[in-house]
Amino acid sequence: MSMQFFSSRALPAAPWKNGGGTTQEVLCWPPGAGIDSFAWRISIAQIASSGPFSAFAGIDRIITLLGGDGVHLHTADGSVDHLLQHCLQPFAFSGDVALDCQLLGGPSQDLNVMTRRGRVQAQVTIHQGGSLQLTSAQGMLLARAGSWRLPAHASALTAGGDDGLYWTAALGEPLLVEASSDDALLIAVALQEVAPGV
Repeated sequence: MSMQFFSSRALPAAPWKNGGGTTQEVLCWPPGAGIDSFAWRISIAQIASSGPFSAFAGIDRIITLLGGDGVHLHTADGSVDHLLQHCLQPFAFSGDVALDCQLLGGPSQDLNVMTRRGRVQAQVTIHQGGSLQLTSAQGMLLARAGSWRLPAHASALTAGGDDGLYWTAALGEPLLVEASSDDALLIAVALQEVAPGV
């Protein structure tokens, strides 16, 4: 299993061309793929000011508020009109249309998952306490509160360290993750290739 631990605080931040924020890329697959060729991309964005979101033809998106007051996402034709103001509530939408993004207060931070339609499907789930088993071919975990143990790897993810991990090859066996307390929170991103013809 190809698994890599990371701290979101240590990810380099790239400024947006319009100056409205920064993006920390967790991983783009395959490595080195450009905006027109990636299969999937996961990043953390800091939204510092209101402004447009770029359109990405053929891309499905899931955005999850991590912190801050949130944003109002909307299109001119009203096809998207969503208040992203509650943390850890994933919102899925098509990347085909350009969105306007209006801050609801101060700066906000969000997790962005982008997948190329017809090639990869993503599911973003939030877990509080307990345990979970992960079986997706590729994916990512990000601790948001408390800590989470990985018994088979004698390691843990802690929210205090902004810890996460991702894997890019099929799991030989389910990956078991256990919460250290009932209030521990974890974001899980499962990525699966779409079968031909689906």
